[in-house]
Amino acid sequence: MLLNRRKFSLLLGAAMATPSVAVANAVSKTSIDVTDLAGRTVTLPDRVSRILLLDARDIVTMAILHPAPSDLVVGWADTARLDSDTLRAAFDIRPDGTAIEVVGGSAPGTVSHEKLIALQPDLVVATAFSEPGLGKGELTQRLESAGIPVVFSNVSSNITSETKSASNTFDEMAAVMRMWGNILGRQPRAEEFISFIDQHRRTIASRLTDVEPPTAYLEIQSTYDDCCWAAGQQIWGDLLRQAGGRNLSAVTAPWYAQVSIEQLMTEAPEVYIASGGAYAAEMRPAVGPGLDPAPALKGLKRLTERTGFATIPAVEKNRVHCVWTGLLTIPPLQILFLEVAAKWLHPDKFSDLNPTSTLNEINRRFLSTAITGPCWISLRDDT
Repeated sequence: MLLNRRKFSLLLGAAMATPSVAVANAVSKTSIDVTDLAGRTVTLPDRVSRILLLDARDIVTMAILHPAPSDLVVGWADTARLDSDTLRAAFDIRPDGTAIEVVGGSAPGTVSHEKLIALQPDLVVATAFSEPGLGKGELTQRLESAGIPVVFSNVSSNITSETKSASNTFDEMAAVMRMWGNILGRQPRAEEFISFIDQHRRTIASRLTDVEPPTAYLEIQSTYDDCCWAAGQQIWGDLLRQAGGRNLSAVTAPWYAQVSIEQLMTEAPEVYIASGGAYAAEMRPAVGPGLDPAPALKGLKRLTERTGFATIPAVEKNRVHCVWTGLLTIPPLQILFLEVAAKWLHPDKFSDLNPTSTLNEINRRFLSTAITGPCWISLRDDT
């Protein structure tokens, strides 16, 4: 099977978007003003009960704040981005027993404007990928002319910009949570979650003062027949830095870039972190909620058998790991990547850190539908 590389890359998408302004206060008893991640202030009904997601991953962020997000979601697009059949099944069914309507696939052109309007949503939540015009495109104009407001939960791009300064991924997560908290009328819940994440981040940061970061290869598109798609300097690269790692010097793009195997060998990373999931499982490690870790480990080992990998220090020393893509691309779950990566990069500093315990606490305190493992694996068990 040949994999559509562009589609696979877009499956990952941006982890989050750069916040411009904090959410505004309600302006009346019947409406609220929400400033989205594109900096647009949009007036919504104060009770939004029919939401349409153009990136299905947003339902996980909703689930942190709302005990039954499927009650509110009437349609979603590009469910492959969840990268988990288990996760999709957990949210797919609405209270009346029907499945959430699928309104499109990976490409923006697969989304029918007429179908969106026919579902009569109170709100459509878009991304820079689904609506590149960021509020000025045909999709937004068509929906708003039909009286349907549009907000953006993600505005990131892989285009390098000299004017865009790198931002903290967890500041961006907080902005997304606050936006959703305002939309759902659950602002205190959003602040509780943000505080929970901040506590865990501070624990990691406090132990990394004056610690030398090892070079790490974070591969955001790990397939058996191709190499080497490395994390960029923003978003995923920022997560890697906060975990105490040094990204590949050859990569300058924000999200990701392909480097040659020769360049990878030259940079000699001490730690290798691959990514996997349910999508295209025959071509990469099938690691993710509800999946069997045994074949995933075989898949991870297979990645290290690609040309040139045997000479990389990370492989020579068996410092080889893999995460489910959801830990990279779903904002509330990125703290789990931070913790497992910190342990892999600095096992002596974080021997007592327990990412599984953190996942269990997220499930217990914030999610009515638990996220199960395996969300990460290692060729040697050190998490």
